[in-house]
Order: sequence, then C-alpha cells, then structure tokens
Amino acid sequence: MTFEEIKFKVDTFHNNGQTINAFYWLLEHYELKNKNLKEITFREIANPEFILLTTEGNFGEEQIIRIPQNIFQFPLALIITMIVHELIHVDQKAVKPYVLDKNEREWQAYYEMIFHKKYPNVPEISPYHKKFFANKGLEYYNKMGESSILQIKYESQKIEMDNFILSLA
Repeated sequence: MTFEEIKFKVDTFHNNGQTINAFYWLLEHYELKNKNLKEITFREIANPEFILLTTEGNFGEEQIIRIPQNIFQFPLALIITMIVHELIHVDQKAVKPYVLDKNEREWQAYYEMIFHKKYPNVPEISPYHKKFFANKGLEYYNKMGESSILQIKYESQKIEMDNFILSLA
C-alpha cells in the first residue's frame, strides 16, 4: 500500500467520525500494536503549533493514550512518529524495569522518533521535524545532569544524535 493510499484510508476513517478506528488501523498497519496499551481516548482539539498526545496511567498498569480529536488534520507521517513517542512511554510505564526518571523517558522516546530502532516501519518525517525532535531529545539529555549516570548510560546515543543533527545542516 502506498503512503498516499494509507493517507486516503486514514482520512476516510477520520472524515466519517472514526478517528479512533483510524488510530488502531495505523497501529496494525505499521506494526505498532502494543499489549500494554489499554485504550485511545480524546483530548482537546490541537492547533498546528502544538499537537499534544499523552500517555496516562500508573506504573505497572496498561496505559491510555490521549489524542486530539483532530489528530488526522496534520501531516500523517508526523502523527505516526508522535504515536511512536507515546508507545515508547507505554512500555516505559507498563513493563519492568520501569523508567522512573522523566528525562530518561523523554530521551528514549525522542531517540526512537529519530532512529526507529524498536519501530522500524515508521515513515520518514520532514528534516525540519527531525531536527526539532532531535533537539528536544538533547534538551532532556542535558537535564539528566552533566556527567550523571544517565548521561553516561546514553553517551553513545547522544553522539549519534549530535552527528544526526550535523548531517541535517
């Protein structure tokens, strides 16, 4: 199925009031299904400057992802990449060992958005968004504390991220 055909199918779901079904279809199509995802629910409508998806739930339990009601009015590849970010959070909170540090959780999720190690079938996003998300990841890496145990743990990934950003210049 071409990306245009995928987009058409998602738009059809969305335009017929089946946004949640479109979301689940994407999970299936891109092999993103996650047994620790309890459900998808809606949140407030998003605008192009701020599209918020969140993962909610207690550690050790299945998680809920909240999505904007108008999620599929934005570039589809971008939205799929943002879904991947949330799916990383689902496992961080549902599967032991839990990732308790917020900076580590965000670093791992932004890293996956760029490098697709766990979810390799994700479509590519624009260079602008790649750079934006890579820099967001670095913000969380820097919040781990200079030369901290966490920074040392992710040092090779940080080098990979730095080199990636340089390659976009």
